[in-house]
Amino acid sequence: MLRRRFLVMASIVLVATATQAGEIKVHQWPTAFVPMEVTSYPVVMDVGFWMEIVNQFQIIKLEQITIHKYQGCVDVKVRTNFKLLLSSKITPTGAVPGTYTATLTNASILPPYGVADLCVTLENANLTGQPGGSKNVHVATVVIRVVPQ
Repeated sequence: MLRRRFLVMASIVLVATATQAGEIKVHQWPTAFVPMEVTSYPVVMDVGFWMEIVNQFQIIKLEQITIHKYQGCVDVKVRTNFKLLLSSKITPTGAVPGTYTATLTNASILPPYGVADLCVTLENANLTGQPGGSKNVHVATVVIRVVPQ
């Protein structure tokens, strides 16, 4: 009985090696139904561009520098899987007229993580349209843009 099992297994090995990959030709399966490897498939995928601004809900608080000049800064924390370049655009709300600028330094970010410095400056601030003592007046919005490098 043991000899017969040995002969059956040997014949299966010989037949299996004589056939092409992904194919089995046998007349009898071994006495114990054992899974046999037949073929394999490679698994591939396309990886897209991905980035995230980690602290995107943080606010920029302007503080008085001189009588008509205000400034505030924030770190823009970025996680990414590609090299990118950030830029900014500022749009005043009209609540406090003046000259608004937004500047980004260290705007070239390498994967997997980087930090850019975003500063907003308001010059020639005209405070006459707001009551004294107003808190957290929304004066502008900064939009961050991204492009692969």
